[in-house]
Amino acid sequence: MRIPLLALTLALTGSTLAASTATELSVGTLTLHGTLETPDFPAPWLTVLIVAGSGPTDRDGNSAGLPGANDSLKQLAQGLAKQGIASVRYDKRGIGRSVPAVGRTLREEDLVFGDFVNDAAAWIRQMQADPRFAGVSLAGHSEGALIALAVANSTPVDAVVTLAGPGENLANVLQRQIRANLANPPELVAEVNRILAELRAGRRVASVSPVLAALFRPSVQPFLISAFQYDPAQLIKTVKAPVLIVQGKRDLQVLPDDARRLSAAAPQAKLLLIPGMNHVLKQVGNDLALNQRSYGDPTVTFSPALLPAVVSFLKVSLGKKAPMP
Repeated sequence: MRIPLLALTLALTGSTLAASTATELSVGTLTLHGTLETPDFPAPWLTVLIVAGSGPTDRDGNSAGLPGANDSLKQLAQGLAKQGIASVRYDKRGIGRSVPAVGRTLREEDLVFGDFVNDAAAWIRQMQADPRFAGVSLAGHSEGALIALAVANSTPVDAVVTLAGPGENLANVLQRQIRANLANPPELVAEVNRILAELRAGRRVASVSPVLAALFRPSVQPFLISAFQYDPAQLIKTVKAPVLIVQGKRDLQVLPDDARRLSAAAPQAKLLLIPGMNHVLKQVGNDLALNQRSYGDPTVTFSPALLPAVVSFLKVSLGKKAPMP
């Protein structure tokens, strides 16, 4: 049963000078859990809502489907706080701690992409109502970038940062990733193309090969059908807030061409391509082994170029919203 987006409340507790504080957002009968990172000076603060990427990726940027942790979004949030910008990052519904209480259910087949968009918009509205926060902006990573663009089209925000965000429909992205893996046989690629064509048309697919079940299982198909209705290149055209498009040149999942598509659709947005940065925002250079290891190793260096660029963009875009030290 779909959880209604009603009775939205945000509970932010702890000292205003605490570096890290628990955060909660109630959405109907579901509670979303997150973390507030704050600078070491009194409020009000410029503030960013950080939206994580796809699959079982938690507020810190770590995926339950992969061994180890990279802590990419945690490191981003902590870096922002050190530069005077607060942030809220959270576990999306059904992920991390954002699961129903005992006795309640959240069925995967009831989840659609719009739920993630509505949840992020609810966080934004409640943050905007909090006097400690000024100049509330959005930063979305990977699929979270698509969520951020969708939110920014319906809910006023002061700035948007897309980090490794797709530049085209997610069905195209999946198709490209499957095709690019040379280990995938032609018949598998053909089956993926068939499945994606059906899902694009809004039709569920009953027959899926076992090797593709994790990606196209029946319970996740409603979410995919809904997600395929969102086109980031179209969404970014109508975002009224300043936008920064950031893409790493060593990303194995999203390409610089994705960022260029977004930039072409919104020439007024700022485009930043970072040499050596990969999908989880780590500096890996040309080292493929390090690139792969970084997904589960938090000690791999966070991109040194990313944080200064994001901080500069936000301070220029939002600097009049709150005093800075």
